[in-house]
Amino acid sequence: MLNPMAVILVVEDEVFIRQNAEWTLEDLGHTTLLASDLGEALAHLSASVVIDALFVDMRLREMAGGGYDVANQAIALQPHLRVLYTSGTLLTADMSDRFVPGGQFLQKPYSPEQLGISMERLLN
Repeated sequence: MLNPMAVILVVEDEVFIRQNAEWTLEDLGHTTLLASDLGEALAHLSASVVIDALFVDMRLREMAGGGYDVANQAIALQPHLRVLYTSGTLLTADMSDRFVPGGQFLQKPYSPEQLGISMERLLN
């Protein structure tokens, strides 16, 4: 059973993928906050709301460090945050070495079921 009512920040620059993640997570009972880039993510992270998890694309356009930078800055603002990375690129050791401690990975393309299972593992 998923951790009920978690607040999850979804950072994804592809609108369709971002919306699908939002719908899936909300169908599971979570509150979602959406961002398409670092600036929008930081606005959510700097607000007074406590965010439980970050679901972030590792390869955000126009960001050299992509999701890694988002995750690192997110952890600096909310140290308890759990991070689930996603990418269409196959995961390598070089990539996972850059994860924040406890960071997990979900390969694109993923189904709503796979996202739900991965988020459950992350939150529990």
